[in-house]
Amino acid sequence: MDALPKTITFIGLNFFPEDSAIGLYSTQWAEYLSQAGYEVSIVTAFPYYPQWEIAPAYQGKKSFLKESYKGMTVYRYKQYTPKQPTFLKRVWHIIDFTFGSFRNLRKIDQCDLVISIIPFTSSAFLGNWHRRKHRAKHWVHIQDFEFDAAFQSGLVQQKSTKKSLPHRLLSQLERSILDRADRVSTISHTMVAKLKQKTASDTYLLPNWIDASAIDPETSKPHPYASEEKFTLLYSGNIGDKQDWAFFEQFISKVDWSKYNMVLVGDGARRKDVEAMIAPYSEITWYPPVPYETLSDLLCSADAHFLFQKPEVRDSVMPSKILGMMASAKPSVITGHPESEVRTSMNDANGGFYISENDITATLQAFDTLYNDSEKATQMGAQARQYVIQHFSKEAILQKATKALLEL
Repeated sequence: MDALPKTITFIGLNFFPEDSAIGLYSTQWAEYLSQAGYEVSIVTAFPYYPQWEIAPAYQGKKSFLKESYKGMTVYRYKQYTPKQPTFLKRVWHIIDFTFGSFRNLRKIDQCDLVISIIPFTSSAFLGNWHRRKHRAKHWVHIQDFEFDAAFQSGLVQQKSTKKSLPHRLLSQLERSILDRADRVSTISHTMVAKLKQKTASDTYLLPNWIDASAIDPETSKPHPYASEEKFTLLYSGNIGDKQDWAFFEQFISKVDWSKYNMVLVGDGARRKDVEAMIAPYSEITWYPPVPYETLSDLLCSADAHFLFQKPEVRDSVMPSKILGMMASAKPSVITGHPESEVRTSMNDANGGFYISENDITATLQAFDTLYNDSEKATQMGAQARQYVIQHFSKEAILQKATKALLEL
């Protein structure tokens, strides 16, 4: 038993009280490890996502903050957070978090295992330093290939991804950091295949999970955002650069608004742009993110979900929001790359429609099918929920990951 890890340092930008996307998964993973008997220290930022603004409860606090959360020690740094995150401002955001977190890591005296969450890749750089200092093992978990995503989403402008000097330099930096880890995991089969091209380190599939008891149509209540008179189309998630808002703008100009109303719930770097898009439409309403404890009510109150992804973004990201959409037992209409793993999951589940081209007509027809055939919509929703419970159970995934952790 003496050889087993007892102390874990968890490094990641996003953590509680952020209760969506990466922050939610990092928090639940750390909680699971703490409940399993490990002494867990968290090195993280001040909460800011998805609003891109330091949470009000933290704005008046000093730059370095030590907290306790469910038996874990949390070290926070108040990182620079731009309200309008341009590429250069994002870079400074990363640099500032990295330097502040380095100081926080020096406050931790013992460590048997380091877990670093990407994004940021600099978290893994910090993890490598912490591993060497304590002669610990290092597990890097990739939620998003942030360098690839920056090029694919247009944050970094260049003519040829493969031949550009910035891409080559960032790829070399990424490989040098990942190769120093003992194990590197990521969230989908497609991303694992890509990961094997990026590093010689041991790789592992650690998909995002769903707590079926937390998103449950059997216990949910009607949410006031959903319409009782019309068929409600819901988008709940980050309003950022990875979604295809140009396609969204075309779509809303063609919708038969006598049938539908639309609800957008979320925040992010593109929120102001999207608010301007929807301003002419009284049938579309935007709301800020809802608390996690009411998320089930929101998702389960929709008639159908939608997610429009940029078609060029293939395997740099596996949107975690899809698991909640499917767990709600409501069908989804998703657009994106024809070879995306999201398409594979949607087709295997038969839980809605996946459209691999920017085809407005096909997208409108998909929603009309769900609108006109309530029996088909109900069946698709039930199949979607059954699929995520079978393949993405929180308990099964984290139990298996803990066993893999001990193998290190």
